[in-house]
Order: sequence, then structure tokens, then C-alpha cells
Amino acid sequence: MTEPTPETRRRIDDLAQRHGVSGEAALTLFRALAASGGTMAQFSHPELGGMGQWTQGGMVMVGDMSNHGLKQRVDALAVDLAAVLRGSQSAPAAPVDASPPSDASHWWPAGLGAPTSTSAQNGVRYAYFDAGRWLAVEQDGRLTLYDTGEHRIRGVAQQQGGGRSLVFTSQHGPVRVTDLRAIGP
Repeated sequence: MTEPTPETRRRIDDLAQRHGVSGEAALTLFRALAASGGTMAQFSHPELGGMGQWTQGGMVMVGDMSNHGLKQRVDALAVDLAAVLRGSQSAPAAPVDASPPSDASHWWPAGLGAPTSTSAQNGVRYAYFDAGRWLAVEQDGRLTLYDTGEHRIRGVAQQQGGGRSLVFTSQHGPVRVTDLRAIGP
């Protein structure tokens, strides 16, 4: 792998400081992400819990398995570094085109592009789009788009029983779908 440009290295160092790790730890994770195109990483650094793995969509394993705070820190850092790797600067304010999809396997609006992660369970499916911080949720045949703000969605849990409430995992912890701003059907 070629070394990051000075500008990219500055962004890596800024993220390291924001996430409370050394620049060397962040660079180690960045290099591991670069080897996969930003979708997964296998790394080894003492500040990151020793040997570990990260996969886009929420899977994080670190050597210090019971250190959940460290797992969240590594996850948040990896998501931010993957965005640097993809060259994303800032997200547009709203979806450009909310026209229906042309391919039935892509049930979300075509203008959102490719999702960062998708999942489905118990008749509910969601697609998260990190570049725009949008969340598409289809429940009971009804599609709703949400602005996730500062939340970067990593996973989902459903309350079982009559309520069927959706709770997503973000770098800030759990966030209920009812706490997000709906931006359209």
C-alpha cells in the first residue's frame, strides 16, 4: 500500500485525537482498512486491544473481549477512517432523488445510492446510507426515510411482542427509530 498523502495523514491524526488513540494506532487501522477497500480490517495494535477485526456493518472483535468501551471506540474510529479512505467529505442535506427503485432487490429509493448496511428480520427491513446519514425502514409495507444526524447506524434490535419497536446501535449507543427525524416516505 502506498502511504497516505499529507492531507490524509492529517485527517487520520485528527480522528486519532477525537477517538482518544495515538496517530500510530489510527494509522495501523487505516492501513488494514485500505487493504480491503474500507469494508473490513484485521489489525494488531496494543491501543486497539491487540489483535482484532472489524467489519462494516457492526462486527468488532478485539483481544480484550470484555472491554465494550474499547470495542465502541474501535468501531467508531474504523467507520470514520473508512470514510476518509472513500474520500467522503460531507454529506448532502437530503436525498437527491427519492424515485422508486428499478430493481426489486433494492427496495429503497434509487437516489440514495448503495447502502452501507442492510438487514431484515420479522417483516422489517432497513438500509443505512452512511454518506448521507439516511436510514430507510420498511415496516408493514410502508417505507420511511430518516435523517440519522450524528448517529452512524451499526445494527438493529427489535423489541419482541406487541410494540415491535426498533432500536439501532450507533457510535453514541442505542437510538430508537422514533428519536430520529423522518424526512419522507
